[in-house]
Amino acid sequence: MKLNVVILAAGKGTRMRSSLPKVLHKLADKSLVEHVITTAHSLKAEKVIGIYGHGGDLVPKALSHLDVTWIEQEEQLGTGHAVDQASHLIDEGLVLVLYGDVPLITTSTLNALIEISKKPNTMGLLTAILDDPTGYGRIVRSSDDSVQKIVEQKDASYDELTIDEVNTGILCAESKQLAKWLDSLENNNSQGEYYLTDIIEMAVSDGVEVQTHTVSNLWEIEGVNSKIQLAMLERKHQLNIANSLLIQGVTLKDPARIDVRGSLTVGTDVEIDINTIFEGDVTLGNNVSIAANCIIKNSSIADNTKIQPNSLLEDSSIGEDCEIGPYARIRPESVLLSNVKIGNFVEIKKANIANNSKVNHLSYIGDTNMGSNVNIGAGTITCNYDGANKHLTEIGNDVFVGSSSQLVAPVKIGDGATIGAGSTITKEVPASELALSRSKQISTPGWKRPTKNKK
Repeated sequence: MKLNVVILAAGKGTRMRSSLPKVLHKLADKSLVEHVITTAHSLKAEKVIGIYGHGGDLVPKALSHLDVTWIEQEEQLGTGHAVDQASHLIDEGLVLVLYGDVPLITTSTLNALIEISKKPNTMGLLTAILDDPTGYGRIVRSSDDSVQKIVEQKDASYDELTIDEVNTGILCAESKQLAKWLDSLENNNSQGEYYLTDIIEMAVSDGVEVQTHTVSNLWEIEGVNSKIQLAMLERKHQLNIANSLLIQGVTLKDPARIDVRGSLTVGTDVEIDINTIFEGDVTLGNNVSIAANCIIKNSSIADNTKIQPNSLLEDSSIGEDCEIGPYARIRPESVLLSNVKIGNFVEIKKANIANNSKVNHLSYIGDTNMGSNVNIGAGTITCNYDGANKHLTEIGNDVFVGSSSQLVAPVKIGDGATIGAGSTITKEVPASELALSRSKQISTPGWKRPTKNKK
């Protein structure tokens, strides 16, 4: 049976105190509604339809890279009216209604709801049991426990207010039946809106059984209406990720102080210290150690490598048995092979560095191909930019570069060459030779250091 998913994302979000549409605010560096869209596609939905409203076309423009058909709800006339905007696009099959500001609903919960809805003449409704149901619509059942209707807080009787089973708003129904009920909705209520919840009574009246699935984790159905709620849900989401990593065997020095803003794949015996941030797609091999205050973006780190404190890695590949940092920056398109050491305050950019090479102190290596067993002295830089274009530095195997040297690209250093400290190299250095470029040292007898003028 085909599945259509309709995502309601038209709310303004006044309490967010922002000009940005509510559903575009980010959780784990991804917009709220994008979380929902990703989940919808994981259900193998035939069609995903998004309903937007406030903010004009900001929402579809921001999410144009995703496979979603967007429909504008020009007037905000309620949830029933919002779903009805998509009626002409819905294929025959099931329709699952989700919300763009409820980002953490899980695939497993929705699959359970969908399975219920596949039964003949059945509609699926997701509910929750709350200790304090104040403000939520209550699920009213008959004496035989079958669902009869949803009653809103303001319309509930004293007995109905004691009900602790509440409506989450998420439901799944057969498309033709849903279209019929949407056509029959009325707005004769205090808000003058068309409520999607009214279709429950219609379904019961038509002899359709409304079966419920109760959500196990309340955070799955928590919505975002303010920055406070967004921050709280962010922490819950990150703690869920931390718990998953712990179950996989990762050692986290403090599960409350790790942020994963993308996907993190880990091997065995991985250790992660506090205040670490992972963005995009990151892979950590076996026995990898990440020290405190590191940021790692879209990178892979192979077995037995240690990332020392306060280091930043972006769009790079780090080999086995490497040591990076502290205070190192590995910029995009850098590839380090095995047993490479990048030390204090070193910046690497678009460089290939072969096995057993070292750049230990206060250096910049950019647009460079470096061989194996190379030693780069402290304060060395590759001068790769001429003010208009970038140029390549090629360093062979077994090269020794003395401290405070400048390699002015394009330039090539042959295998086994040695660069004397303090040299500026502008020409090719042949293999196994020593290159120096220093001015003659002069000492001036009797010279006195300038002193400040007295006022």
